[in-house]
Amino acid sequence: MTIDKDRVQGSIDQTKGHIKEAVGKLTGDEKLRAEGKIDTAKGKIQSAIGGLKDALRGKRS
Repeated sequence: MTIDKDRVQGSIDQTKGHIKEAVGKLTGDEKLRAEGKIDTAKGKIQSAIGGLKDALRGKRS
């Protein structure tokens, strides 16, 4: 069984978001911190969509 590409991209976006948040916090850059939060949320949603696709695909097999 393969993992849906949305799950992979979602994980990447979450990681990128966490890094942006941390850098923004360290440097005091509120814009970067906010972008990080958005990327993290986007990644969580995309990962959840991929998980749903995987679950549906698993039931069809």
